[in-house]
Amino acid sequence: MPQPGDSQPQPSAEDSFLDLLVETLEGLDESSRGTFLRQLFRNIAQIDITATESNEYWQRILERRRELSESLGKKVSLKTAIIDVLASTNFLRVPILMEYDDFKKLQINAATDALTGLYNRRLFDEYCDKELNRARRYGQHLAIVIFDVHKLKQVNDRHGHLQGDQVLQLAAATLRKALRASDFAFRIGGDEFALLLPQTDPEQATTLCRRVRALYENEIRALKIEIGVTLDFGVAVHPQDGDQKNDLMSLADQRLYELKEAGRAGSRVTPIESRETQQHPHEEAGPPAPETPSREEPRHEHVTPAGPTAPPKPAVAPSPAATTISTHRYTEQRKWERVSLAGTKAYAILSDVGQRTATVIDLSYGGVALSVEKPDEVPSQFNAILHVPILPPVRVSLKKTYTQRAESGKSRIGCAFVS
Repeated sequence: MPQPGDSQPQPSAEDSFLDLLVETLEGLDESSRGTFLRQLFRNIAQIDITATESNEYWQRILERRRELSESLGKKVSLKTAIIDVLASTNFLRVPILMEYDDFKKLQINAATDALTGLYNRRLFDEYCDKELNRARRYGQHLAIVIFDVHKLKQVNDRHGHLQGDQVLQLAAATLRKALRASDFAFRIGGDEFALLLPQTDPEQATTLCRRVRALYENEIRALKIEIGVTLDFGVAVHPQDGDQKNDLMSLADQRLYELKEAGRAGSRVTPIESRETQQHPHEEAGPPAPETPSREEPRHEHVTPAGPTAPPKPAVAPSPAATTISTHRYTEQRKWERVSLAGTKAYAILSDVGQRTATVIDLSYGGVALSVEKPDEVPSQFNAILHVPILPPVRVSLKKTYTQRAESGKSRIGCAFVS
């Protein structure tokens, strides 16, 4: 076991960035590398040399770093080698290596896509390897999602590339809204995006994708594009769908293609969705079947406040035949996803019951289940304010559909959203 005195200091953010810079520059041709390095030397040392000279000095810096590391028997930072080489040539005229603002700009440019601000393809490959290794080590799920913007080419052809860029930027903004802090979003191609969703099983990943697509279709209306622009997606999950990155990426890409083909045939249903039986999205369909406890962070349905009694919007729009809210009790088992909120400290303030607080057990497209001590004091229809992690508080109107006694002594009441 390593002793405290033997531990190596962690590299600084600057050193980590410069190491990333070395790897990035290796993939560039000589002309592009020289142009970038010329600007880099201007920023870090206020020197102006040609692109060819910049390439030559860069090679000297890398060689000097190798020499210093071998002579000292430990890794020497690239910053040390840069200072050593530039100082030896009398080029280093300022005592600082880089202004902080310039450094942050270089750091952002090396790791992100300029148009959308998301991580780029290179970072995707790096993060995917790390997260997949972590998932294998701890026996956890890892979902890989590929999105692409449906009919982006038509937008570019009809409205111009500036409008197409806005469509891509809106897709990136939608992904940022929908993801947890532990999730990662990337732009990996012209119209392609990728997500890495740690600790996310197939149902959770598919639910998130449908929610992202619904949010995007709602947001893009503001651009007034008379083209059916949406987001197609494909999902693959470790370990069910494979253990290697290439296998998972290939399967996610295949499922994306299948969804596109379904869209051309007049259906927007994914292979996973097609196994579900459609149910009215406003039904709280009776008590749930026993569920297996999970330690994974749950996905939360997107809820948008829209007035004093507006219910959360469903992630998938209901069919025309299902626009009337049912008022009778359903005895069949639930067929839509139930998002468990156990362990998240989600709660509801019951406005019509003396501002009492109830624990939110789970949430679905059409309703919510609450845990209360005195269910008889809760009226058949009442108002509440839901407080769910990640989402803002939202005021809803609820209708009781069933009451069930729990082992804890409290009662579970199932409620449907009403308007």
